[in-house]
Order: sequence, then C-alpha cells, then structure tokens
Amino acid sequence: MASPKPTSAGTPKKKGAGKAVDKAKPAERVVAENRKARHNYEILDTLECGIALVGSEVKSLRSGKMSLDEAYGRMKGNEVWLIGCDIPEYEKANQLNHQPKRPRKLLLHRREIARFASLAFEKSLTLVPLKAYFKNGRVKVLLGVGRGRKVHDKRQKLKSQTAKRDIEQALRGRR
Repeated sequence: MASPKPTSAGTPKKKGAGKAVDKAKPAERVVAENRKARHNYEILDTLECGIALVGSEVKSLRSGKMSLDEAYGRMKGNEVWLIGCDIPEYEKANQLNHQPKRPRKLLLHRREIARFASLAFEKSLTLVPLKAYFKNGRVKVLLGVGRGRKVHDKRQKLKSQTAKRDIEQALRGRR
C-alpha cells in the first residue's frame, strides 16, 4: 500500500528557499549630495570617512534632512572637522536636541589625515564634502580635495559637457 505524499504545508523549508534574493538592493542610502561641488571645484581625490553625531542628528538624517551646500572641511590640530553642515533639529527630541550648524568631527585614521588633509592644507586646496550616506547602518561622508575653478573654467566645462551630450544624442538617433 502506498503511503500518502506529504503536502507542502507539513514539510520544513530550507532557509531562504522560495524567496527572491534582492541583489539590486543598494548597500548605501544617500542622505544629501553637494551637487554644486563638482561644478565649483575640480575634485582631485576623494575619501570616505565617518562622522561623529549625536542621537537626534542621526534621527534627523534618517528622515532625509541635511544640507551640504555651504559645508567644508577644516584641519584643527590633528583632527578634521566638518564646518557649515546643516542638520535641522529633530522635532521629537525636544530638550535633548542638537545645534543645527555645529562643527562635527570627521573620523579618519592618522595616516589618512596626514596624507589627505595635510595635502589640502599645504597646497591651499579645499576639503569639500561631496555626499553623506548611510552605509551598513553608519553615516559616512565622501570628502573630496578640490581646487577652486575660475569662471572661465566653469564655462569651458559646461561647453564640453553639452558638446559630449549632443554627440551622444546624435549617435543614439542614428540607430
């Protein structure tokens, strides 16, 4: 006599079986981006660094509120600080709130500070924050060393970008 076949409800499933694995899920979620930085500065090198924050600042960042428009990096002693970054107050934090435009310490290794920030200090380059994002649950800042562009350099860059875009559009139209 044949035994009845087990149903799918009674059999244990393997871990992860039947689930679609989402490989397109990004590892980082961008909070703020400094779009004008690449226009105003010629970025020579970039470095990912951490940032020291208080709890209400992280809550505010998780809701997507941050501005890097007027922010820049500055060396003070053997530390690098982010100055001018605006993180608005978190509404629900009442008494334990933070100051929106306070200087925030950037977390870098000593060798990174020596190579990266001192290079900017010696050659009169600027430390520019390019974007802030969450990576593995932590807030990271992409910091760039940039040389300020003159007005004619900005115009030349815009001309070359529009010419490149026109060529690409023409090539796409021919197909």
